[in-house]
Amino acid sequence: MLRSLRIENFVLIRDADLAFGPGLNAVTGETGAGKTILAQALGLLLGARGDAGYVGPGAPEAYVEAELDLPEGILDDEELAALRELRPEGEEGLVAARRVFADGRTRAYAWGRTVPREELALAVDRLLAMSGQFEQRRLSKPSFQLDLLDAFIGDEQLRRRAELARAWRVLVATRRDRDELAQAEQGRANHLDELRQLVERTEGFDAGSEERLQAERLRLRHSVDLAAAASTATEALAPDQGEGAAELAARAGQALTGVAGLAPELSTIGAEIADAELRLREAASSVRSYLNALEAEPGRLESVEEELDRVAEAKRRFQATDLGELLARADTARVELEALDEGKDPLQAAEQALLEATESVQSLAASLSEARHEGTEPFSKAVAEALEGLAMGEGDFRVELLPRDLGPSGADGVSFQIRPNPGRSFAPVAETASGGELSRVALALRTVAHAGAGEPTIVFDEIDAGVGGRTAHAVAEALGRIAERAQVLTITHLPQIASAADTHFRVEKVPGDPTHTRIEALADSDKKEELERMLGGAEFLSTL
Repeated sequence: MLRSLRIENFVLIRDADLAFGPGLNAVTGETGAGKTILAQALGLLLGARGDAGYVGPGAPEAYVEAELDLPEGILDDEELAALRELRPEGEEGLVAARRVFADGRTRAYAWGRTVPREELALAVDRLLAMSGQFEQRRLSKPSFQLDLLDAFIGDEQLRRRAELARAWRVLVATRRDRDELAQAEQGRANHLDELRQLVERTEGFDAGSEERLQAERLRLRHSVDLAAAASTATEALAPDQGEGAAELAARAGQALTGVAGLAPELSTIGAEIADAELRLREAASSVRSYLNALEAEPGRLESVEEELDRVAEAKRRFQATDLGELLARADTARVELEALDEGKDPLQAAEQALLEATESVQSLAASLSEARHEGTEPFSKAVAEALEGLAMGEGDFRVELLPRDLGPSGADGVSFQIRPNPGRSFAPVAETASGGELSRVALALRTVAHAGAGEPTIVFDEIDAGVGGRTAHAVAEALGRIAERAQVLTITHLPQIASAADTHFRVEKVPGDPTHTRIEALADSDKKEELERMLGGAEFLSTL
């Protein structure tokens, strides 16, 4: 979900700080007021190139910043590994920003840190789907089309898809292990010696060893200070000679006990002092035990230092970044050595594991493919009906499945094709539809099968171009259905759509020197006024 959008000195927008709600968000305003500027600002976050014309009059730079929710696991993609490393601990969302300088140069930021524009665009593209040129880019991706088809087929298909992705990761790891073993066959003796050394040098370590040893070393290095403090405390509480705090408390208690009969209220105070005396003696005993333990470890610091050196040397020797990685590799080494002791050939075992992993992937891919072939016709029919209801000709739409190399999503390629006008041939959606048509195609696709967490926010621009009457109501109803499952932001001139919005923003041009654009969220009372303007004004309505 797009939580907020901040825009500063961008074209005609001096300053806008917008908080979006779930469901349907509508942006309306007079023609030329600057609604398109809002779409351009979002486009920057999706990777659009910077332009000196984006910088507002008299300003040194323009700035756009969005805060978006991050669904769990969305940064696990290897393409986003560098961005994942920048994520602050405990941060649940993504703060994405672009800065445009007066000469047209730009900077991209994630959580306030500079990142490549392409990496930021990849992340935002997974969270925010936008119509227009960005929709064309998304709809041209066979992977996205495959996501939509599988979403339409149902939850069981998505479960199979997730299971295949896991099986594919196992296959890749198994193939890598087999290849490594095959390459190491000639140097087998060295390889086995390496494994044995790894096991030997990590003997006795566990995940918390290094941290415990470091804490103990710190304590032992300050043992003189600790012993002095403990000795001073012992002397103050209960010294071997003379009176300490415990003896003084005992003497105070005895003094009160002698006169308790004359003043009964002193009995309670005497009991409290007796309790304090007991606690003081217990504390003295604990401190004395601690002091004795310190004195009983004369060579322990040297031993701890040796153990830490052993950990550090093992990490260096086996090129492990931390003790956890070192222990994980040692566990793998033990498994391989145990297999050798049992007379098993590791390479043969790896070949068998690879065969099993391959068969699992092929079986799951076949199930996915079968479901896709069965679901293609119903999906095509449902999208065609949705397109016809959105004034897209006769709604000619079809899905073409093509074989491709086996991968984590199966062995099927897909192509969405439409025929905007009768008599013309079918052609890929992204190459055939105009901007407004493409937005309506995207709307139809999403009403039939929403791609789920991959695009929790959808932005529609120009979706109502050339639309009116009953079609406008159909578009509004379709947007409403999608808004039940995802956040929708639509820039519109149709009152039918604006009236259905949960959150409504108005864009208006403010005269001045220079003229600028203002965007503000509308209260319920202001929504009515804006809808009247969109319908032609209150005077026009009174004549109906």
